[in-house]
Amino acid sequence: MDGESVRIAKDVLSAGAEAKICLPDSPEEFSRALARRGSRRPVVLGDDRALLRTVALLHRERELAEGALSLVPIGPQDALEVAHALGVPRSTPAAARVALHGAVRRLDLLVDDSDGVVLGDLLVPGVPLPVAAAPSVWGTCRSLVRTLVRPAPAPVARLRVEADGILLADVDAPLEGLTVRPVGGTAEVTVHPASAPTRHATAGTVTVSGPDFRYRADGRLTGPVRRRTWTVRAGAWGLTLPVEAA
Repeated sequence: MDGESVRIAKDVLSAGAEAKICLPDSPEEFSRALARRGSRRPVVLGDDRALLRTVALLHRERELAEGALSLVPIGPQDALEVAHALGVPRSTPAAARVALHGAVRRLDLLVDDSDGVVLGDLLVPGVPLPVAAAPSVWGTCRSLVRTLVRPAPAPVARLRVEADGILLADVDAPLEGLTVRPVGGTAEVTVHPASAPTRHATAGTVTVSGPDFRYRADGRLTGPVRRRTWTVRAGAWGLTLPVEAA
């Protein structure tokens, strides 16, 4: 989709190291190329989905603790929010140079009971992202929309939330949302009840159960499920970042 950025990344990487370039045409080819990496350190050219796919594959093969990954971000900015939050440079040449000369930072990982992984924030319940109106239509109809449309109420869910076995919310109390973020070897848990103060906790495991619910992690919507447990794996994977960020 962005051949020029790929060319730039290849040129920078090949100028600074003995690089083998793989251009897989399918997820299956991607998996085979990663499995045949040998002693080479993988550098992923792509967006958050490509990074997540790589981490998930290495996790399933129980090879995530071996070595480190690098990412050269290629794609629209809204598809690279996780990468940038982790500290990956925004420009292609800068990120390629970091892949060559950066420092490895060990990062935490959320692993669920279906062997799925989460790199960034976990949001429960997950809802579809809003669709933006076209600029021309929005400019024309702004005053009418302000007059006729009322903000929709925030969706609520009835879920049971436990952090290391401690009950933070139950199905008898509506819940506006739950955020889980791996930080410093533990999960930072924030519960937003619909009619009570926000609650905070830190834990090694977080379990959510109740009526069918969806959750959003790393930009992806998953579910519905009735129960899911996430466990923090401290320093589970390594990402090459600028020296000052690592």
